[in-house]
Amino acid sequence: MTERKTTNIILFSGDYDKAMAAYIIANGAAAYDHDVTIFHTFWGLNALRKEEMVPVKKGLMERMFAKMMPRGADKMGLSNMNFLGMGPKMIKDVMKKHNAMPLPDLISMAQEQEVNLVACTMTMDLLGLQKEELLEDVEYAGVAAYLADAENGNVNLFI
Repeated sequence: MTERKTTNIILFSGDYDKAMAAYIIANGAAAYDHDVTIFHTFWGLNALRKEEMVPVKKGLMERMFAKMMPRGADKMGLSNMNFLGMGPKMIKDVMKKHNAMPLPDLISMAQEQEVNLVACTMTMDLLGLQKEELLEDVEYAGVAAYLADAENGNVNLFI
């Protein structure tokens, strides 16, 4: 019996296109029977944020971060050609024309394929994000958990 391959992805970026790349790779690896983990840290946590406002108690700085960060994967900007917010709409129109899956659907597919979605707890503390604000079926861990997975990983990516 052969050992299953593992793919570990650190999603650091909060850019729509980079998050899409991470989730396309994750779904592809899962389809090839890899155990896949996406470790969301810093701005990559925005891909896991719920779109709706979740009433949670926050301090001033945490409230400021919450207002500045996009709420949900579909609200993330592009890494290039953002065009004052028009870029994401343009790329989504092109994707729809070519029947490409939008990021929220890629995230749902990853959950269906049992991709391990991990939110970095240290970053959550720094940015004032709480578990109630993130999608269901997300795990919470620190860097030590990521390193334990990555140490024996066949594929390790930083996006």
